[in-house]
Amino acid sequence: MTNFCSNCLRAIFGLLMIIPVLSASETNPNPADSHSARTWDLIEVRLEADKDYANPYTDVLCWVQWEGPDFSKRVYGFWDGGRTFTVRLVATASGIWTWTSGSNQADDTGLNGHTDAIRATEWSSQEKRENPVRHGFIRSSANGHALEYADGTPFFMLGDTWLAGSTWRLPFRSAASPIDYEPAPGMGFEDAVLYRKRQGFNSVSMISCFPNWDSDLNPSTHANEDGIYLRNAWEKFGYDVAEGLGQDASGGLSYWGTFTAKNMRDEFGNLPFAMSDKHKGVSDFDRINPDYFRSLDQKMDFLSDQGFVPLIETVRRDVGPSWATYFDFRTSFARFFQYLIARYGAHNLVFSGIHLDWIPEDFSLTAGQFNDALTYHLQTYGPPPFGQPVTVLINDSTHLQFGHDQQVPWLTMHSVGNKPRDHRVASALENLFRLEPAYPAINFEPYYTGWHHEINKPGGERPPADSPRDNYFARAQMYGSVLSGGLSGHVHGTAAYDLTTTGEPDGARPHVWDAFRYQSANYMQHLMAFVLSEGDTYQELKLARDCIVPNKAADAPEDGLDGWSYMMRTPDASLALLYFENRCQLPSLNGFSPSTSYTLSWFDPMNGQWFQPLSLQSDDKGTITLPSFPENESINSRDWAAKITCEQKESSK
Repeated sequence: MTNFCSNCLRAIFGLLMIIPVLSASETNPNPADSHSARTWDLIEVRLEADKDYANPYTDVLCWVQWEGPDFSKRVYGFWDGGRTFTVRLVATASGIWTWTSGSNQADDTGLNGHTDAIRATEWSSQEKRENPVRHGFIRSSANGHALEYADGTPFFMLGDTWLAGSTWRLPFRSAASPIDYEPAPGMGFEDAVLYRKRQGFNSVSMISCFPNWDSDLNPSTHANEDGIYLRNAWEKFGYDVAEGLGQDASGGLSYWGTFTAKNMRDEFGNLPFAMSDKHKGVSDFDRINPDYFRSLDQKMDFLSDQGFVPLIETVRRDVGPSWATYFDFRTSFARFFQYLIARYGAHNLVFSGIHLDWIPEDFSLTAGQFNDALTYHLQTYGPPPFGQPVTVLINDSTHLQFGHDQQVPWLTMHSVGNKPRDHRVASALENLFRLEPAYPAINFEPYYTGWHHEINKPGGERPPADSPRDNYFARAQMYGSVLSGGLSGHVHGTAAYDLTTTGEPDGARPHVWDAFRYQSANYMQHLMAFVLSEGDTYQELKLARDCIVPNKAADAPEDGLDGWSYMMRTPDASLALLYFENRCQLPSLNGFSPSTSYTLSWFDPMNGQWFQPLSLQSDDKGTITLPSFPENESINSRDWAAKITCEQKESSK
């Protein structure tokens, strides 16, 4: 039997809707009898196999040939339990679309040869304003340096880091959140999304699942009797494990602190994979559990309903050693990445091939091993059929770890993050910006407010959580990252990235509802207002930090976040965006049009307020001398942003 369903009328609070179902005998490819859908909204084709398979996840590959205006591609489906296989589609333009099903099981009439027609209509301008994902899936801007929706509308990512948001730690409740909700114990997924939406966010970063992680009698990081590390998990503070486990890998078990690992099941206790019958504590990466991913479906659908474009990652790197030891890693990992693309590839999102925040020898495979598996995926299945960007959350930079262009053919968006979290990230982003061909770039893991960790100490400082200094460091990374070439946007983070939640005591990381109230998140909407203050012109900006004299204070530390100045400017020098960290010296600005009138507008990144514009004149060499910082200082005692526009350019508009 073949079923067709469209969720284009999902309820605003994510409640499950009643979906019309048509049997195979009722489908008809005649356009006159076509079903209706809206562009960029999820369409499901459900196929029921005629027979049972020993392992449907590995044995069956199904697809539909999806044909429509300027589009003709094979779109793969996924096994969704029992005999059910689902293919998820979107119509990328208005008009008549048809699909025809096929599979690698030639004699299964339930999977092959079914067809249907769908008439897609466009959203109105008002409907696009109500939900911006209706502008179409995001892609690189024309010059490659930024992101935009399919219709050319700019997309500037304002993300938050909920790495465990796919799990029970932020439970989906299928219930409306109060319009004035404030984070509190018991916070649910819908509460969190709508609260961040009120603050201007349009994205969250989540790892799809955490295989091998559970609150058991083993420490958070441990190896099995073969000496293979199974996990390097986040600690479940307050839940000690026996001291007798403290041996190194050669002794059969490893030890990492005194706490067990966090439980990362879904709201119903499901694990993402079956557990291996042969190897204790190891997920069977060739036997997926669709029930777990049905829980994630609800969250992904709700994010889409609210206009979010999430970053969805495969897994964290610490499952790599067991995956590569006990399974055919290249094939198996590629299959799982394809499962996520098939399941969520009809959503507006960014894919991350691996959460590679750190590459420790014992707890991770190398970047080369992941590159090999992801390249194999590309060769076997092709890129995501609807063109979403593919990246990696990385330690340092994707270019340093993987390379560029044909060295890493599956990667279409660069990133920096995790280490370092200070001035050195600017150099990494500038290097990415200069690459040819140009790719969008972003800082996925900048300074995290409230996190007292060795890699999160600019200049060796550990300010109190949510203190002015703590929040300043986050703000400095926002503006410094974007104005070093990270024009894709910025992703905010706090010490609650692990979502310490109900029933867990305070430990090295705060409860999620406390961290959600940190002031740093409120600055993100001001960042977008500043960058987009001249519409999509920010996409044309080029690096110009070398034209600031001086661009850093004499005592500004390389590993800190004080004393540096940043500028990007359009090639014709008609627009420049600047950011001055705390303790900057008032500079002169070179490289502007000679003897030209400009307007300087100071911007307060703490409250999003613009100051009264000032008129400036460049000299005959194109140098602009700033009169002072907003508080009439030549060395500022806090950070400021500024915009410089050409008055002649303004008058000609």
